[in-house]
Amino acid sequence: MRRNKKIGILCGIFLCVSLAAFGVSRYEKQKEIIKNSDEVIMEINNEEVNKLSWECDTGAFAFYRDENGRWLYNEDEEFPVDEGKIKELLALFEEFGVSFVIEEVEDFGQYGLDTPVCTICLETESEVYQILLGNYSTMDSQRYVSIGDGNVYLVKTDPLDRFEIEISDAILHDKIPNLEDVTQVQFSGRESEQIVYEENSTNTYYPEDVYFMKREENLLPLDTFRVQEYLDTIRNLNLKEYVNYKASEEDLAACGLDNPELSISINYTRREEDSDEEAKETFILHIGRDPAQDDKDTEEEVTAYARVGESGIIYQLTTEQYKKLKEMTYDSLRHQELFWADFSDIYQFDILLENTSYTITSKLEGENRNWYYQDEELEIANIQSAIRGLRASSFTDKAPDQKEEINLTIYLDNENFPKVHIQLYRYDGEECIATVDGKAVAFVGRNRVVDLMEAVNSIVLKISGRSKGGNFRYG
Repeated sequence: MRRNKKIGILCGIFLCVSLAAFGVSRYEKQKEIIKNSDEVIMEINNEEVNKLSWECDTGAFAFYRDENGRWLYNEDEEFPVDEGKIKELLALFEEFGVSFVIEEVEDFGQYGLDTPVCTICLETESEVYQILLGNYSTMDSQRYVSIGDGNVYLVKTDPLDRFEIEISDAILHDKIPNLEDVTQVQFSGRESEQIVYEENSTNTYYPEDVYFMKREENLLPLDTFRVQEYLDTIRNLNLKEYVNYKASEEDLAACGLDNPELSISINYTRREEDSDEEAKETFILHIGRDPAQDDKDTEEEVTAYARVGESGIIYQLTTEQYKKLKEMTYDSLRHQELFWADFSDIYQFDILLENTSYTITSKLEGENRNWYYQDEELEIANIQSAIRGLRASSFTDKAPDQKEEINLTIYLDNENFPKVHIQLYRYDGEECIATVDGKAVAFVGRNRVVDLMEAVNSIVLKISGRSKGGNFRYG
């Protein structure tokens, strides 16, 4: 009995060893048909493809070419297909290369190809191609793919990166041009304004001013940086979030675009790439908002929409985008400083402070302009800084009716604007009213006015021998 038991154990061991050897031999055989490869397994000219469809987690999509060669969406032929996007998808198969090939595959399931994550179909006049995408090999950082030839491949470029998209990614969105060399911006709607471009204008004392708000026959200088920033807001809208791509009259009305709150018409010059050719173009953008919010301008969140020209696509705007686009008024785009010229153009200051007049003059000595008070040379950097600090906290046409704090006349080497006259009046404990050339312009923080008064006193009182020992301070 004991001998039989030993024989049984030995037989069992032999069987296990045989099975293990068989498994190893099978493994070695399987290893032999997995090999590196630089093979290109597909070369399909995208111009020959007339049907493209695919199905993955984001949905099932199908497109076809019509007799004119245009790509159409099977579900809705009015859908504006981005042909560049279709070309991008097809370009992958013009030279579809692999890095590994596994031949004579019996179990496609181990590569995730029995239930593929994506199935792609291409059709030409003579062929139908089907590409199955299986598991992702984290070891090789590549995707398993089958093209129906009995093999499995690891591909260099993962098709899922391109095909796992929403239908919105295939829409031909309206393009916003670069808006180079803008010559005019016309605003219409609830507010009507016009910006014109004019170089070397006689309507400003600052040569960098090239944009002007047109008011009847007057051209009012704007801050070039602020205008460019506004144009950048339009350039960078990145219209992608569409709510409708074939808007009806009812759709436009529901979005406040049947009678837009704001329409922006921009005249600009378009330049052809790699060419000297130019063309005058006009870009139009309409802005609307939910009519239910019509009179609720103070709301933090606004439901707003945009439409490019007569396009059928309506886009959703964020509240931030909407509010920035609404900042097209004169007060939003004008200079916030009371005086913005280059100080190198100034040759004299007349100052009236506490009923006393002071004149600060200059002389050009070589390339430098030196400043004097009562024939004594002085440094006026603090006065210049204080003048530059006179910025509007808000704009107003309210006439001042309280004490004048300081009166400043700035003389310029400019035949069109020989001088600028700034007067600052007390308004309350926090603000002053500023007038420029006799017209009320803005509220200015009183602390900024005090800075100017102290900068003047630090010079004139010291030189005239009437300094208060540095303890002088305006309240």
